[in-house]
Amino acid sequence: MTNVCFAGVTGWTAPPILAAIQAADDLHLVAGVARSAAGRSVADATGLDVGGQVHATVPEAVQAHDVDVLVDYTSATAVLANVEAAVDAGVHVVVGSSGLTAEEYAELDGRARERGVGVFAAGNFSVMAAILNRAAAMAAEHLDHWEILDYAGATKPDVPSGTARELAEELGRVRRPEPAVPLADLHGPVEARGADVAGSRVHSLRLPGFVVATDIVFGGAGERLVMRHDPGLGPEPYVDGTLLAVRRVGDVPGVRRGLGTLLFSGPA
Repeated sequence: MTNVCFAGVTGWTAPPILAAIQAADDLHLVAGVARSAAGRSVADATGLDVGGQVHATVPEAVQAHDVDVLVDYTSATAVLANVEAAVDAGVHVVVGSSGLTAEEYAELDGRARERGVGVFAAGNFSVMAAILNRAAAMAAEHLDHWEILDYAGATKPDVPSGTARELAEELGRVRRPEPAVPLADLHGPVEARGADVAGSRVHSLRLPGFVVATDIVFGGAGERLVMRHDPGLGPEPYVDGTLLAVRRVGDVPGVRRGLGTLLFSGPA
């Protein structure tokens, strides 16, 4: 039995994942983390028929309970401290929050290896999003030009989203796209060309009416190839990938990134 603590227990993503943990024969929810609901039961705080107590912080939760895996769906401002606290306590971590940089993951990798714990992170725990990344990496082996469009709601503060950042970094491991007009030759503000993430130009839109969506556009002579991941209004797409990561995070010490590493064998 794997004992799970869920940070962000009152958040948007939590309800279907908590219900799936409760329904699983091999997983047991022992605690949640949410400052606004600290001191209450998870059932009382969420209205779900689940177990566990809610604590204000990750250190409090992992000290009060025998926790095997922390699942973090909090925010870009809270996730780093939460992961560090769990790793230092010898607890494996599944990171569903965006906002961590490649440099921060590199530091966490060394920290986790020293303590013999696993950290698994994905910009998106949707299986469809992982398939998009896989297909895009295959396309990048043969196509020279691409850019990424990152859509999210007006209140999402971190840019680009974890989904778009992870896609760009995965493509960067294949190769970098050939530039269109070099930045030095542009007329006007270079910011209009988006941010350079691992060699790809990424454009982040933050507008009312969006949840999260990601496009990658490949351009060639006289043709275009557009790949898009467009989830619906609810968090249900992230359930299966999150539970897969909870079950596999302890397999290897250190940081692993991308749901595709669990779904596919070998490079694209």
